[in-house]
Amino acid sequence: MISVTSAQLTAWIAAFFFPLARILALISSSPVLGNKQIPIRIKVGLAMLITVIVAPTVNMPPNIEPASAIGLLVLAQQVLIGLAMGFTMRLIFTAIEMAGDLAGMQMGLGFASFYDPVNASYSPVIAQFLGILTTLAFLGFNGHLYMLASLADSFQAFPISATMPSAAAFRTMAESGGIIFSHALQLSMPLIGALMITNLALGILTRSAPQLNIFAVGFPITLTVGFASLALSLPYLAPMLDHIINESLDTMQRIAVQMAKH
Repeated sequence: MISVTSAQLTAWIAAFFFPLARILALISSSPVLGNKQIPIRIKVGLAMLITVIVAPTVNMPPNIEPASAIGLLVLAQQVLIGLAMGFTMRLIFTAIEMAGDLAGMQMGLGFASFYDPVNASYSPVIAQFLGILTTLAFLGFNGHLYMLASLADSFQAFPISATMPSAAAFRTMAESGGIIFSHALQLSMPLIGALMITNLALGILTRSAPQLNIFAVGFPITLTVGFASLALSLPYLAPMLDHIINESLDTMQRIAVQMAKH
């Protein structure tokens, strides 16, 4: 007859429950996998499946009961780590959407917005379009697989323990937020430059011909120039997205390593 002691049962629960907390936190906060359109049951099922695969490779500290004070501290720590890593990857899509916002406002599409179920807000058309392209590129580059691989490696870089994460990791995460502005400006600069020249030409045309209805003429011109510039810049978008995704993956791994340094 097989007998299981309470200590063994507690160890098995801890070996599954603590990795599940980190994995589920990353999935809920990461791009694509954390999309609000994906049912919660699918996310939980995926997290449990990944935990079954990853849990046997995780080194668990002995004598940590999930229901104890230390266990709750470790649980909160795992959730915090997963959210930090997922947030780092989500910055990619935030930067792309900000680039679309800047380009859309310059094109005069600020009033044409669609509901964004990911961020529960309204986004301009160009931001929606670039967001879809980024999602396809992220999946095409296997970014979701590299993200999950970095998550699995994080259990070796920062094992499950009662040790508090280092503040250097959160500083790196805060500094990585700067990519929202830098990459957004880089991506939208071709459109902004072309539209600025177009608006300058329209301003000169308005001064030379005051009777011209600038609203009737300028809006189609800015739309045409904006969409033409967007079409011309699309071939150069893929290499830049590849660079941004790789940079975010490196930052994600660096955060996991820095959490163990004090």
